Amino acid sequence: MNKIIFLHDTALSLKRGAELTLTQLISKGNELGFLVTVNLLSNFETVKQDIQEASLVVVSSTSRCRFEIELLQYVINSGKAYVKLEYDYNFCVRRSVLCLSEKHIKNCCNNTKFHLYRNVFAGARLNVFQSPKHYEYHKDFFGAAIGDYLIMPPTVDVDNLQISEEKQEEIPFFGTLNYLKGGYEFVAYALDHPEKQFVVYGENRLQREIPSNITFKPPVENKDVLRILGKTKTIIIKPVWPEPSGRLAAEAFLSGCELITNNRVGTWSFNFYPDHKDTAIAEIKNTIPQFWQAITTILNQHTAHIPDKNLGRVLVKKAYGGLGDIFFTIPAVYKLRPVSKKVTYAFAPRLVNFFKTHLKDVEVISTEDIKADQYDNVIELGNHPKFNYDVNQIAYITGKKVKQHSIRHYIDGVARLHPDIDNAYSGYPYFKRTPHLEQKYYTIHPGAGFILKAWPMAHFVGLIKQIHSYYPDLGIKVIQGPKDPDITPYLDKTLNVDIVDGGIEAVAEAISGALFHIGNDSGITHLAGAFNCPILTIYGPTGPGSWGAYSEHVELIWGKKGNCDLTCNYNVIINCSDRVCLNRVTHKMMFFKLLKLLLQLEMPETQVCYFNPAFSLTVESKGAYLFKNLEHEYLLDFTDEESLNFFLENFNGETINLKHMPEQFKEVFEALVQLDVFTPIPESKYQLH
Repeated sequence: MNKIIFLHDTALSLKRGAELTLTQLISKGNELGFLVTVNLLSNFETVKQDIQEASLVVVSSTSRCRFEIELLQYVINSGKAYVKLEYDYNFCVRRSVLCLSEKHIKNCCNNTKFHLYRNVFAGARLNVFQSPKHYEYHKDFFGAAIGDYLIMPPTVDVDNLQISEEKQEEIPFFGTLNYLKGGYEFVAYALDHPEKQFVVYGENRLQREIPSNITFKPPVENKDVLRILGKTKTIIIKPVWPEPSGRLAAEAFLSGCELITNNRVGTWSFNFYPDHKDTAIAEIKNTIPQFWQAITTILNQHTAHIPDKNLGRVLVKKAYGGLGDIFFTIPAVYKLRPVSKKVTYAFAPRLVNFFKTHLKDVEVISTEDIKADQYDNVIELGNHPKFNYDVNQIAYITGKKVKQHSIRHYIDGVARLHPDIDNAYSGYPYFKRTPHLEQKYYTIHPGAGFILKAWPMAHFVGLIKQIHSYYPDLGIKVIQGPKDPDITPYLDKTLNVDIVDGGIEAVAEAISGALFHIGNDSGITHLAGAFNCPILTIYGPTGPGSWGAYSEHVELIWGKKGNCDLTCNYNVIINCSDRVCLNRVTHKMMFFKLLKLLLQLEMPETQVCYFNPAFSLTVESKGAYLFKNLEHEYLLDFTDEESLNFFLENFNGETINLKHMPEQFKEVFEALVQLDVFTPIPESKYQLH
């Protein structure tokens, strides 16, 4: 006997649409001779045992399960055939994809769950959705990961519809009166029609006053819902969220109610609505048998997942975007290799030799040599979010829905094209790094493609001089492109400076061997990330966000915080007279961040700590000192004379020597280090890791 296990996070005694449907499915499965059980996901070990003993697993709702992430990953890795029975939008943090209906909502999806659910759908033998619109939303999000699917009309008990010729004027609402279910619309209608009576069979969860013509009664069983609907003349069904199905909506429709509704009800996307009730009844009666027929087919196949046909010869293009954008696409392009016969990336002629050297297992050609008829698929990466609507690029549906780096958006974009694409980020770097073992140096690039995003030249010079004062043996390679400002007139001739002014190949060679790189929000900084070079960078008018420097070790300052509240676009930037977001970040602040970066490289610490110049220090009273920055205040109140004298004698305003620190002061000072008031200074004996 085939054992079928349903994984569901809510007791079936709760008579919501999902639980009513599951009760019907389980009953029919047992009637057909299967051994069907449900696990309510309270104990992970028990669940794992049930999965291993099952012939097939049906993954229903799991969002309320406290070990959901581990459970879904276990199902994927178990090798068991499984079906994903979807009732909501579980990858969304609200399970409601409100971003599709409420345009002000952004970054609404749970990053981890979004990527995990994509893999759940991709690995399922069948994905079951509640309406055509429910399926379309998931198809838009996950593309080819949604393979074989079944759309189930709501399992209304059509044999027990109780349609009455006598209709009552009282307007009912079934379930909790809340925002998502259209509670505010219901109350607004009641206010506009004080002559009518309204009744809610459920609780009130709205944060507003309820008019006197609305009364509340306890929830009722489904048979009573059908009885009430059969006598109801008018019903209001206007959900805020894109409701996957709408069992109640289907019941009201089939009961002959006049519907005050909107386009956010999944049931209305079936072809039988609004004119074909007989068709609706026939399809609804066939819903449960059709589900079990699909289960039987899967059980009889006795085959594991067969990889989909590959994408053949693939040409990748990127019609627009800066140099940094190109580097961020590389991990996504590498994801195409296992599912393609051959991957070709077309670049501007000036970049061809560079990428031929560094890209692995990807053919590189010039955009001038493209012959589109030689490829089975042409993928235009464009940019995320899309801003050039003249280019037919792939969709980046995660762009404003999942808060993540652009690298992940590009990966998610190509992952929509084939179910077997691995949508995980694989780590660092994209290109092989070739450190110089004989000479220790760092690279610094004061320029930027958009020069108004660049930190002032005087600050770069100050930073170089301060680094030299602490690390005099460390070499400096200044990257200076043809359009970058000339830094050489500002530099002391005693500094160990080399100017790198060649093409991208020379820049790459220098950066790939550097101990670390310092730069603006620019393509060269992202080139450093491509080599996994540790990065110190500054952002001003444009924040890091999804376009931040990406390397295993990054320290950055975003100068807008506490200095400017304007939202910058191109017009704002070019008309900004003071650029406080960049000017107010001093070279000493950046040096503090550099020390933090060097500590990430596990360099040995000296007995000296550096004071964070983002803090001011004021004397509040004898023995009491206040450290204050734009966000925090910390009061250091000395309770013993020895600690106070140590602080006064060893702190010179920039550094403090810890060599003779009193034992009783060590724990307090460690707290100041943890709070970023001070940071240890690494030794100058560098080791590359």
